Amino acid sequence: MGFLNGMLGNASTLSKGDASKELEQILTNGEEIDVAFKLIRDLIVFTDKRLILVDKQGLTGKKVEYHSIPFKSISHFNVETAGHFDLDAELKIWISGAQLPAISKQFKKDKSIYDVQKVLAAVCV
Repeated sequence: MGFLNGMLGNASTLSKGDASKELEQILTNGEEIDVAFKLIRDLIVFTDKRLILVDKQGLTGKKVEYHSIPFKSISHFNVETAGHFDLDAELKIWISGAQLPAISKQFKKDKSIYDVQKVLAAVCV
């Protein structure tokens, strides 16, 4: 069901080991992954130091953009849940000093957006 959820745009939990393997080139010495979510091909990763968003681009996914946000830079975030006619839920993250959200991710109608929101709420204290 994890593959089907991923294809439908639902976030699924990614194991710490798989996330570490995927990010071994950009993690700093001693940096630990707390939790990771997979959204189709993209990743949302919370470490003990920062939020890392991985955007795999192109047909093959060989080109990858890594967006690193220190937790102290997140000024606020917003979660918009799915409704009856609007089936997508959305997560927006604002960075200090920005008027518009720096990050916007779409989720399908499922509960995973709540899991991501809980982790954000815990780290953005």
